[in-house]
Amino acid sequence: MVAPVIGLTTYREQAAWGVWHQRADLLPVQYAAAVEATGGVPLLLPPLAQVGAADAVVARLDGLVISGGADVDPELYAEPAHPATAGWRPDRDAWEVALLEAAEAAGLPVLGVCRGMQVMAVQAGGALVQHVPDVVEHEGHSPGGDQFGAVQVVTAAGTRVAGLVGERLSVNCHHHQSVRSHPGYVAVAHASDGTLEAIEADGERFCVGVQWHPETAADVGLLAGLARAAAAYAGAR
Repeated sequence: MVAPVIGLTTYREQAAWGVWHQRADLLPVQYAAAVEATGGVPLLLPPLAQVGAADAVVARLDGLVISGGADVDPELYAEPAHPATAGWRPDRDAWEVALLEAAEAAGLPVLGVCRGMQVMAVQAGGALVQHVPDVVEHEGHSPGGDQFGAVQVVTAAGTRVAGLVGERLSVNCHHHQSVRSHPGYVAVAHASDGTLEAIEADGERFCVGVQWHPETAADVGLLAGLARAAAAYAGAR
């Protein structure tokens, strides 16, 4: 069996390596390593602006990961920016929305990670909680710096996510925003403080968003599920 090709959206940031200090397209290595570990071939997808680029890319993929990253531009859900909302990337927002639209049209399997889940909700016409501590009154979902918060999550029985990760699990989170509304998706996991932690689409297509970072954990059940769905998608072409 040919390994499925799974696209991973990337950051576009100022970066330093060797003697260089310049703009670069990059992504933490855990994403590609997790895709490879679950049988997929990772392909990095930098933000593109060309008309039709998303359709062209999706036509060559077997699966898609919308990766974590900066805040989503609140203009996309018609709200003013909260004082804590910062650093959004219009080029990446537009690219990932276009990829999701192309993926939906093609029936491509999709996994959204952290920001990726938020982009999925916004692309569907939903909106975000712009600063979770305002709602839950603690910083546990993003303790600061490069640290992950350890969050206990309960999944909804009978859902795709529950089948992949179980009824309860501890996850690594690093986010100060969360999904408030998500038209077309079902809420399938929550933290004990009520924060929405996972959404999925009805039907046979693998289309899942999680607020945590599964690529950082030893248990890559979600990415293994995506890889299986991507292999089936490739086989059905």
